[in-house]
Amino acid sequence: MKKFLCLMLVCFMALSVFACGDPAETTTTTTGKEDLDPVEVNWAEFMATDNDTAIIIEGYVQGKQSWWDNKCSLYLQDENGGYFVYELTCSEEDYARLTVGTKIRVTGYKTSWADLHEVDSGATFEIIDGSYIATPVDVTDKLGTNDLFNYQTMLVEFKGLTVVEIEYKGGEQRGDDIYVTLSYEGKEYDFCIERYLTGPETDVYLAVEALKEGDVIDVVGFAYWYNGINTHITSITVK
Repeated sequence: MKKFLCLMLVCFMALSVFACGDPAETTTTTTGKEDLDPVEVNWAEFMATDNDTAIIIEGYVQGKQSWWDNKCSLYLQDENGGYFVYELTCSEEDYARLTVGTKIRVTGYKTSWADLHEVDSGATFEIIDGSYIATPVDVTDKLGTNDLFNYQTMLVEFKGLTVVEIEYKGGEQRGDDIYVTLSYEGKEYDFCIERYLTGPETDVYLAVEALKEGDVIDVVGFAYWYNGINTHITSITVK
């Protein structure tokens, strides 16, 4: 009888917790982030904002990485700077609507990883009026300087770089990312073909595969950041 009463009491307590639990509170506990009202910020404010701050940004799609499991990653830009949005919540139908130049409003959390300032996984968005397609900014003369940090994830261009080494990620095989080492004025810099952005079927992937040590090229790409500049290449021109 005592066992029966104890069992009933345990069940009652479990049902009470289930009935009264707040899903938002559970999510907050899991993520470690407070449920704050988001603050709308411009690019300069975004860069200066503390991690785990709820924010709203507006930007124009300039590039997107492949969709999967209702998520995608985007390169956004406006007239002032660039944003990287990691694993944005996005249906496959909406992903198809996110063409280059489309303006969106993103609500999520600011974070940073390996010195890259970005919008954290799980952000949401809406498409709004406006269109803008960025022209690559020539930042060749900023290689090796701290100024390059301000061009994070923007569409940029480097001219007159020399090929040092081309290798697949981890020395594996075709279809993986391609790591590209280029030199300029005696110093070497890391570039990358990101397979989720420009996969093996793209012209730029094929063009990079064909490069040889000593080739001189111009490069256009997104100034991705991984403890330093690690541009994601979108096109090359062999001189």
